[in-house]
Amino acid sequence: MKYAHVIPAVFLSRPNRFIANVEIDGEAAVAHVKNTGRCRELLVPGCTVYLSVSDNPARKTKYDLIAVKKPCADGRTRLIHMDSQAPNKMATEWILHSGLFSSDAKVRREVKYGNSRFDLYVEDGCRKCFVEVKGVTLELDGVAMFPDAPTERGIKHLKELIAAKQAGYEAYVLFVIQMKDICLFRPNAATHAAFATALRDAAEAGVHVLAYDSAVTPDSAILDAPVPVKL
Repeated sequence: MKYAHVIPAVFLSRPNRFIANVEIDGEAAVAHVKNTGRCRELLVPGCTVYLSVSDNPARKTKYDLIAVKKPCADGRTRLIHMDSQAPNKMATEWILHSGLFSSDAKVRREVKYGNSRFDLYVEDGCRKCFVEVKGVTLELDGVAMFPDAPTERGIKHLKELIAAKQAGYEAYVLFVIQMKDICLFRPNAATHAAFATALRDAAEAGVHVLAYDSAVTPDSAILDAPVPVKL
């Protein structure tokens, strides 16, 4: 996916999970943060962020904070895409070219099953598949992890995927790692042990657990290469 107009800024503070105070060319401004996660390791005062500029005059702020440069231990910086709405769009663009399905497959978004609404539903001939997409922004020493905060909703989705699998559907959970140069993905058991357990249970029940990194620029993000998963 690609954004029409993106500019750099300096992150100053985050008064609440929805907004950030930033500096653009020496002038103070307010941006909407398109990620309600904690992101404490990313949004550090003084870091470079990237803002998508809206042309909608009715908005309270014309800026959306969509990406951040995170310093690495070796002195480099890692560009991380932060828009939590992007992974579903990225997965939709990618899935028909992923090799998982034929080019004739039909893809629908936000399809209800049981007590959940899964991100993608794919029909490909006699195959009927549910795909739940999770965006990943947490990284430590090249290892990507999910979640960055406890997620009972995430556990609920995994249980529903198990139920769908038992009912005869194919079931996938796709972790969209919103950055490059990742060597491994694993569940963040230190933050939410129950999610890590639920993910292992899902894999043992036949739910496919996939992780892919992303090619990220300040104004674009594209699902790219598979990343090894360690449960």
